[in-house]
Amino acid sequence: MKVVICEKQIAARRIAGILSNGKFKTKREGKVPYYTFVQDGEEWIVVGLKGHILDLDYPEELNRWRNTSLKKLVWAEPNRKVINRAISKLLEKLAEKNPDVVIATDFDREGELIGLETVELMKKKGKLKSVKRARFSAITRRDILDAFSNLTELDHNLARSAEARRIIDLMWGATLTRFISLAAERYGKDFLSIGRVQSPTLAILVEREKEIRKFVPKPYWIIIARLQKGKKKFLAIHAEEKFFDEKKATDVFEKSRNATEAEVKSVEEKIEKRIPPHPFDTTSFLSSVTSILKIPAPKAMEIAEYLYMHGWISYPRTDNTVYPKNLQIREILKMLISSPLSEKALIAKDNLRNYPVRGKKETTDHPPIHPVGIPDFEKLTQEQRGVYELIVSRFLATLMKDAILKSKKIEIEINGEIFVARGKEILEPAWLLVYPSREKFSEIPEMEEGDRLRIISIEKIRKETEPPKRLSQGSLIHEMERLGLGTKSTRHEIIKKLYDRKYIVGKYPVPTGSAFAVIDAIKNYDISKPDMTSQLEKEMDMIAEGRKNWEEVVRKSREILDKVLDSLMRDKERIGSSIREAIERQNVVGKCPSCGGDMVIRISKNGKRFLGCSRYPSCKLTYPLPQKGVIIATDKKCKKCGAPIIMVGRREICPNCG
Repeated sequence: MKVVICEKQIAARRIAGILSNGKFKTKREGKVPYYTFVQDGEEWIVVGLKGHILDLDYPEELNRWRNTSLKKLVWAEPNRKVINRAISKLLEKLAEKNPDVVIATDFDREGELIGLETVELMKKKGKLKSVKRARFSAITRRDILDAFSNLTELDHNLARSAEARRIIDLMWGATLTRFISLAAERYGKDFLSIGRVQSPTLAILVEREKEIRKFVPKPYWIIIARLQKGKKKFLAIHAEEKFFDEKKATDVFEKSRNATEAEVKSVEEKIEKRIPPHPFDTTSFLSSVTSILKIPAPKAMEIAEYLYMHGWISYPRTDNTVYPKNLQIREILKMLISSPLSEKALIAKDNLRNYPVRGKKETTDHPPIHPVGIPDFEKLTQEQRGVYELIVSRFLATLMKDAILKSKKIEIEINGEIFVARGKEILEPAWLLVYPSREKFSEIPEMEEGDRLRIISIEKIRKETEPPKRLSQGSLIHEMERLGLGTKSTRHEIIKKLYDRKYIVGKYPVPTGSAFAVIDAIKNYDISKPDMTSQLEKEMDMIAEGRKNWEEVVRKSREILDKVLDSLMRDKERIGSSIREAIERQNVVGKCPSCGGDMVIRISKNGKRFLGCSRYPSCKLTYPLPQKGVIIATDKKCKKCGAPIIMVGRREICPNCG
C-alpha cells in the first residue's frame, strides 16, 4: 500500500486525479475524505491534511498570565498537540498497515515540517516500509508525474529550520506579549502584543507616520507657460521649477506674463531602452498586486494559493527571479495563445527577445511565479481573474523585447526667462503592450532651434511641499525584505496580524494610538529594531543549509530573549505607565465645549466609535464619529459649536456640524 500525504484537501483530490488518470474513488473515515485507486495491483491512498497536524503551545499550568513567571516561558519546552483528531485517527489507522509513504506537501520549510510531523505521528502506530518525498512547483499533470517518477528524501534540515522558527516565534511572542500587556494592565480582549518580527515592522510604520505628522508644509510657486506650435498645445515650466521666494517668482511672472511669443533655444532628444520587469518572485508579486490591482497583500497571497492549488500557476512562495533552463517557455506561450488571453500572447510571440529577462535573485527550490494552466474564467471571481491575468501579463512581458522611447527636453525663452518642456513618447512599445508601466508618457510637438511658439497663457501657481508618502502594503513588504524581517512566506501574514491586532488601519497602513504607545515604550530596546531579527533569520537559513544545529539556534535565541526580558523588567513600571498615558493621550482629540474635560475616542457596546467626555458620567456630551478612516486631532475648534475639529484622511471635519 502507498499512502500519499498532501497539505490540503484540494491538492489531494487533484493529485489523486492525476496519478489515477481520473479513476479514483472518494471514501471517508468519519468526516475525513480520502482518495483511493489501484495502480499496478497496488492500492494507493491520497490524504489531504489541513496544514500542520501538530500545534505548539505551553503546558496548561503556564497559561495563567498573572501567575506564571515570564522566565519560565523563556526556558519552557512547548507541548506538541494534535490539531485535528479525525485526520490523526485516519493516519494512525493507515500506519498500522505498514505502508510506503510519499510526502507531497508544498516544497518549502513549512511543507517539509508538516511532512516530517506526519511521518513521526504515523511511526508511533506502525513501521513504515519507506518514506519518500515528491517535490514539485506546480500541480500540473507533467509536474506531478515527473515528481512521482523521481522521488527524493525528506529534507530534515529544511524541516528543522521551520520547527526552530515556530518555537522561537512562540516563546518571543508569548513572553513579550504577556510582559507588555501586564505592564500596561491591558487584559482580556484589550491585550497588547509584540513579537520578534511584528514589532520592528510596526516600528517602521510608526516612524514614517511621525515624519508625516511633524511635517510642516512649505509654500513654493511654479510658473507655467501654456504654448502652442501649429495645432498642438503643450506646457513648459520655468527652469527654476520651484520658487521658494515669492518675490522672485512674482518678478519672473511679471516679466513673462505679457509676452505673446516664445523662441526655442535648444532641443535635446534621447533614444532610451526600457527593459521589461524581471519575473515575479513573491515580494514583487505582492507589491505589484497591491499597487496595480489594489488588493491587500494577505488577500493577494490567498488568491495565489487558490490558483496554485487548482493547477493554474506555479508555487507562489519563491525568492527566484530567474527562469530555470528546463522551464517549457515555448509550450506555456503556446498554451496561452489558445486561451482567452490569446491577444496578449500573440503580441508577445511577435515581439520575443532572445532570452527571457533575468532578475538578480536565483534559487533552485522553485521557479518564479508563472502560469501553468488555463482556468475557466467564468468560474473565477473578479479578483481571482485579475491576479491570474497579472501573472500572465508579467510572464509574457519577461519574454519580450525592450521598449524603445524617445525623450525630449526643449529650452524655450520668454522675455529673457528660460522655460523647459519635457516629453516622452513610445517609439516601439514591445512589452508595454501587455504589462502596465508606472512611467508617465507625454508627447510634445517636434521643434527645432529658432522656432517661434505662440503663448496661450503664463500662470503663477502656489503649491506646498508634501510630507513623505505612507508606505503601501507592497512597499512595506519590500522594506521588510530589505531589512531581513520575516520571509517570503510570512511577510504578508505579519501585515495581516498588525491589522488584526488593530495596530494599523486603512488601505495604506496607518498606525493607531496603541501602536504609537507600544513602539514609543520599547523604541530603546532591541525588540523594536530589525538587526536581531535579521540575524535570527540568517541563522535559520543556516539550519536549512545544514550549517547549524536547530537546537543550538533555539537555545541561543532563549539566551537573547532572557537578556531582553531582564532589561524590560527593570523598566516595567515606566514602560507600563508610558503605554497607558500614551494610549489615553492618543485618544484625546480636544477639549469638551461643555465642561472643559477631554473629548476622547470611545468604542460603544455595538463596536461603533464616538467622541465622549472624559468626565462622564458628570458630563454626558458625545459626538458621532466616521466609522472609517484614521482620526487625528488638529488643536482646532469649530467656530459654530466649539467642538474639536478632527482630521479624517486629509479632510478636516467637525464631528457635530459635519
